[in-house]
Amino acid sequence: MFEVLQEILVGKLKIPAVEVRADVTPEDADLDSLTIVELSMVLEKEFGIEISEDEIKRAETLGDIARLMEQRSTRV
Repeated sequence: MFEVLQEILVGKLKIPAVEVRADVTPEDADLDSLTIVELSMVLEKEFGIEISEDEIKRAETLGDIARLMEQRSTRV
C-alpha cells in the first residue's frame, strides 16, 4: 500500500520523491494543510479510502498513513 501512497504523493501532489519514505514524518515530507486535504480527497475519490485530515496529521510517519490506507482499503 505504501507504493500507492508514494504514487499519489509524487505523481499527483508533486511531493519530491526523495521525501517520500515510510520512516519520514508528514511534516518532513512537506505535507502542509492543503496537501493533507488533497491527499484525503484523492484517497476517498479514487480509492474509496476514508481517512480524515486529522488522522493524517496525527500519523507519525508516512508508513503509518499507508497502514491506515491498508486497514480501510476496499478496492486497492
